[in-house]
Amino acid sequence: MQQLEKGIYFEDAYLGVTLGGFTFSHGVILIDAPLRVEDARTWRAALLNQRVGSNRLLVNLDAHPDRTLGTRAMDCTVLAHQKTALVFRSRPTIFKGQNVEAGADWEKYSEAIGMRWVPPDITFTDTMSLNWGGPEIVLEHHPGVSQGAIWAIVAAHQIIFVGDTLISGQPPFLDGADLATWQEELDLLLTNYAGYRIICGRGGLASNDDIRKMQSVVKKVARGVERVSKEADAPDATEEMVPLLLSDYDFSPERFDAYSQRLRSGLFQYFARRFHPTTLLEQPRSEEIEQ
Repeated sequence: MQQLEKGIYFEDAYLGVTLGGFTFSHGVILIDAPLRVEDARTWRAALLNQRVGSNRLLVNLDAHPDRTLGTRAMDCTVLAHQKTALVFRSRPTIFKGQNVEAGADWEKYSEAIGMRWVPPDITFTDTMSLNWGGPEIVLEHHPGVSQGAIWAIVAAHQIIFVGDTLISGQPPFLDGADLATWQEELDLLLTNYAGYRIICGRGGLASNDDIRKMQSVVKKVARGVERVSKEADAPDATEEMVPLLLSDYDFSPERFDAYSQRLRSGLFQYFARRFHPTTLLEQPRSEEIEQ
C-alpha cells in the first residue's frame, strides 16, 4: 500500500487492477476491488486499520471483470456510473467465464468461475461529489475506454484515478472503446491535469510519457482499423495489426499470448461493433447465464 497523501492510498501489487483507498473520518472509500478473495480481505483490513469511520463505499471505475468480480468480498455499498449498472443488468447472477479469451487478468484466477456479481447500489450520470470528512472526491464520466468509465478526482491534492483510460506497460482493452473520445480524454490529461499525480488502471503511478504512449497506440488503432475496413472489411482481418501494436511494449515472454489475445479480441470486437454489428450477434455469448 503506497500513500499519496494523508488518508489517500493506492495499491498495484494484487492480481487485477490498480486499487485506490481513501480513509476519512466518515469512513473508507475504495476504488475498485482485488480479484482474489484473500487479497480483498487483506486490502480491506489494511485500510480499516487506519482507525477511521465505520462506513464503507466501493467505487467501480467501469464494469470490467478484473475490477468488479471481487466486489462481493469487500462487503460494502457499491457506486458506479449508470451505464456500468446497465451492463450488470445483462449479466447472469453467477459468473461462469467467457467462451473467448480476452487477455484479462481474471483468466489466470480459476476461482473466478462461480463468483457472484454485485451490481451497483448507487449510480450517477455525469458527475458526483463525495464528501466523507476529507478532501472532496469528484467522480466524472469519461466514456472513451468503455461506456460506463469514470475518473475519481481529488483536486485539493492534485490526484486523479483514471482507470483503464490509461494503463502502463501493457496493451489496452479495446472491446468497448470509443477511440475519438478516448483520444480527447488523453489530451485532457496532458492539459487540464498537468502536474497531477495520475494513477492508471493497471501499473500504478503514471507519467506524461505513459499518456503520450497511450495516445500513440490509440491513434495507431484508429488508423489501422480504418485501413482494414477499406481493404478487407472483415473483423478477422484486424489480427494483422496485433504484431505492430505489441511492438510498442516491453514485457516478459510469458505475457505474450495473453497480450496478443487481448488485442486480437479487442480489435475484433471494436471493428465488428463499428462496421458489422450483426457479426457480434453471431458470436458465442461471452457469459453463460445461470438462473
